[in-house]
Amino acid sequence: MLDLAGPLGEWAAQGREFAVATVVSVSGSAPRPPGAALAVDAAGEAIGSVSGGCVEGAVYELCAEALRDGTVRRERFGYSDDDAFAVGLTCGGSVEVHVVPVRADSPGRAALTEAFALAARGEPVALARVLDGPGELPADGRVLMVRPDGSTAGDLGSADDAALAAQTGALLDLGRTGVCAVPESSARCGGDVSLFVESSVPPARMIVFGAVDFAGALVRVGKLLGFHVTLCDARAVFATPTRFPEADEVVVEWPDRYLRGTRTDERTVLCVLTHDAKFDVPLLEEALRRPAAFIGAMGSRRTHEDRLERLREAGLTDAELARLRSPIGLDLGGRTPEETAVSIGAEIVAARRGGTGAPLSGLAGPIHRA
Repeated sequence: MLDLAGPLGEWAAQGREFAVATVVSVSGSAPRPPGAALAVDAAGEAIGSVSGGCVEGAVYELCAEALRDGTVRRERFGYSDDDAFAVGLTCGGSVEVHVVPVRADSPGRAALTEAFALAARGEPVALARVLDGPGELPADGRVLMVRPDGSTAGDLGSADDAALAAQTGALLDLGRTGVCAVPESSARCGGDVSLFVESSVPPARMIVFGAVDFAGALVRVGKLLGFHVTLCDARAVFATPTRFPEADEVVVEWPDRYLRGTRTDERTVLCVLTHDAKFDVPLLEEALRRPAAFIGAMGSRRTHEDRLERLREAGLTDAELARLRSPIGLDLGGRTPEETAVSIGAEIVAARRGGTGAPLSGLAGPIHRA
């Protein structure tokens, strides 16, 4: 639901009734991840997608039915070898969707409305709902909203919502969306509980150091990939919003000084395009000792070897140096700033998702990784 927080928040504020189908699990080559949603209102307007087109019609009908009778639905769609024309995913995977009606009298409407508003503003929030559990847990579309400070709204109808909120908060801390198994020993619910938790967290950061031509193209690729992009350079004449209009922020500061004073975490991507020792050596000395998902630096192989030597002299260990991806980017043979930016973006995606960077045509096995 939270991936549609903006428009669903508007629907809720307008008093509309609607139903939301959310992907809660996938297997094989399913096209959309858990958390992807399709919503249908009482007038038949639809937004979102759960499969990229394969089963949208069937899920649309599920939403319409759920909205008419107020009943939660759960259904799995997959490819049928016996009947290629049956409703299913022709890509060979399967998706399981959970459909929740949000009517005027729905018990979770107020909590959902608050969660939509928070997520639309970019504030971290999580929603939990029960997929499976003991008989006393109601399957009536209840949701529990959890914020990072532990505050909650809504309920799941459990005798121990606090324990379920704690489990939800743990996934929110990690920024994860998926099914969470809560054993009976962890929550007084009369049995094991299967929760689906949706987490909405601010976009991961990409910090591009160096106001060079390649940086402009990389900023655009970073925005395309969903990052909050910062461009940093010590030279005020080059680091301007006019030259980098797509950047979320442009900072004029010595790169290492800026990095020491800003926040990074395990999702942050750091791209060093300065290829100037006076900038990138102190910057990388700081970068390689702090949390980050990806640290890459531009330059020739000779520049890279010289940079490694300087960093060793600065005291960095082999383990720390192993985090550095340099020369940055995959071998696509590109020359232009745009082609180079695509190769860097491709390496970032591969590093974050566990890809090989090899052509899919030459690989066997599933296309989509868990």
